[in-house]
Amino acid sequence: MNELASLSQFADLSGRCALVTGASSGIGSAIALEFARAGADVILHHRQTADAAEAVAKDIASMGRRTAVVQLDLSRHDGFEAFVADAWQRLGRIDVWVNNAGADLLTGEDAQLPYAAKLQRLYDVDIYGTTILSRLAGVRMQNDGGGTILNIGWDQADRGMEGNSGELFALAKNAVMGLTRSLAVSLAPDVRVNCIAPGWIKTAWGDGASDVWQDRVLRETPLKRWGAPEDIAKLARFLVSDDAAYITGQVINANGGAVR
Repeated sequence: MNELASLSQFADLSGRCALVTGASSGIGSAIALEFARAGADVILHHRQTADAAEAVAKDIASMGRRTAVVQLDLSRHDGFEAFVADAWQRLGRIDVWVNNAGADLLTGEDAQLPYAAKLQRLYDVDIYGTTILSRLAGVRMQNDGGGTILNIGWDQADRGMEGNSGELFALAKNAVMGLTRSLAVSLAPDVRVNCIAPGWIKTAWGDGASDVWQDRVLRETPLKRWGAPEDIAKLARFLVSDDAAYITGQVINANGGAVR
């Protein structure tokens, strides 16, 4: 009976307070909902999709969790300190900070930008935004006595993928993955910092991908399927829980076994 009770509490986040950036859809919303199911109160960040974020918040509230929707354009490089302070003010503290937000260069309006402009967008949001928010949140967590930060990388960043998008995302996500490893040392022992590197996850781009890409995903993935946002969310839940208390500074691939 005790063993069964222990299993039911695996990756329990009861009483935790979390913030997830880019939480209105895809991987971000899946992580936010998974955290709420595990017992956490969750703040949802978005840039310009308030209605979608409010829908996620409604689902979280229905679980009996505290939640709030906050807006910030991470590409503007201002308001970061106020954003972090507001998160602490809303819930009293933040135990878990997830940097999921990233520039959408595949399905959004930025897909039409020239190469150099796309590079700038990735720097502004994925690199600068993740770095500054991580440092601000990390110092507050240290002052509070502990916490966890989780970043989102890309499984092909450190081995390469052809094409403009492959080059651009490799630049940005390698930076995030490197930051994870170094920040984990800087913030130890009070704050753990890890990174999930997803593979082919069926978010908005995957839903509309051509047959060529559909075939490529199955060919390159030993498990022979796309990943789902929920696959990433369940790993995120584990990594920010006490069950992963001895894991920090790691970049963990979640990609169905893909090796190239």
